[in-house]
Amino acid sequence: MSEYAVVTGPRSVRFERVLPGPIERVWAYLTESEKRRKWLASGEMELRVGGRVELKFNHADLSANLEPAPERYKHEVGETYIGRITRCEPPHLLSFIWDITMAGSSEVTFELTPRGNDVMLVLTERRMRDHAEMVSIASGWHTHLGILLDRLNGREPRLDWSTRAQVEAEYEKRLPAD
Repeated sequence: MSEYAVVTGPRSVRFERVLPGPIERVWAYLTESEKRRKWLASGEMELRVGGRVELKFNHADLSANLEPAPERYKHEVGETYIGRITRCEPPHLLSFIWDITMAGSSEVTFELTPRGNDVMLVLTERRMRDHAEMVSIASGWHTHLGILLDRLNGREPRLDWSTRAQVEAEYEKRLPAD
């Protein structure tokens, strides 16, 4: 299993992570606003197909060890996306479209499978618009999944922008150009 995402099709990437379980705990970190804000974004989710998804990004919620965001990442702070759930099978599968107001919005899918005391998380994002969006989204998920792993292991994560920039540069090389 690679730490980096792999390309699974045109404009699609897939991550695999083994997380400490049980599966219900990991599901809660995906679906409950207060838990999700600690690694990704807060906001309510109507856990049914067609249900509304609200994702409010605030990097200050992610770590007590937060460095100031460089100019190139400031657009990510304070954004809110309204999406729609396309599949929901608690506690094993959740898919949603990110931003229903935007034509051609990408879809993210979380698949959870128990593995003893751990949980295999497979995250796939499909239908990204172009290479630049793939690089941005892949490096973002890479960073946020690291924060999730820290949270589930009881560690205070550090949001390190220089590391995020290095990860982004690596994805720039790894992901196919247009």
